[in-house]
Amino acid sequence: MVQFPVNTHRFDPYKNMKFRVKWDGRYVAGVSKVSALKRSTEIVSHREGGDASTSRHSPSVWKFEPITLERGVTHDLEFEDWANKVYTVEGGIVQTLKGFRKDILIELLNEQGVIAKTYKVFRCWVSEYQALPELDANGHAVAFEHIVIQNEGWVRDLDVAEPAET
Repeated sequence: MVQFPVNTHRFDPYKNMKFRVKWDGRYVAGVSKVSALKRSTEIVSHREGGDASTSRHSPSVWKFEPITLERGVTHDLEFEDWANKVYTVEGGIVQTLKGFRKDILIELLNEQGVIAKTYKVFRCWVSEYQALPELDANGHAVAFEHIVIQNEGWVRDLDVAEPAET
């Protein structure tokens, strides 16, 4: 079977350097890193009454790993505003849950900048927010902020077809 049905001349996989993240209908500026989309299934072990020496295994509950989004520190408030929906400085009490959870899109682009694959991530919320990294006057690094988002699952958007490359 051909790895790329539309682009039969292509043999290498997509590079992971071009992607976009979208929520609330708009792209989030400056995201430079997205952790892996990973899910696992817990295992239930049991034994049959007539076979005391062998365990049987069955699938149980799905678990979706948290996703980390990282970007250089800017004046854009998207990460901080979303994180503040869970925590406020006014006693740490959440005032409203409106906008607390968001569905997001993660788009992988090909080298030409055309969307090659899209994943929909459902009911996300921010469990960790880092406004600044450790600051080091002797370092020569870019300051990054990041959020860790919990989610209740993701699926590939099958409406996004393989783009024709020229």
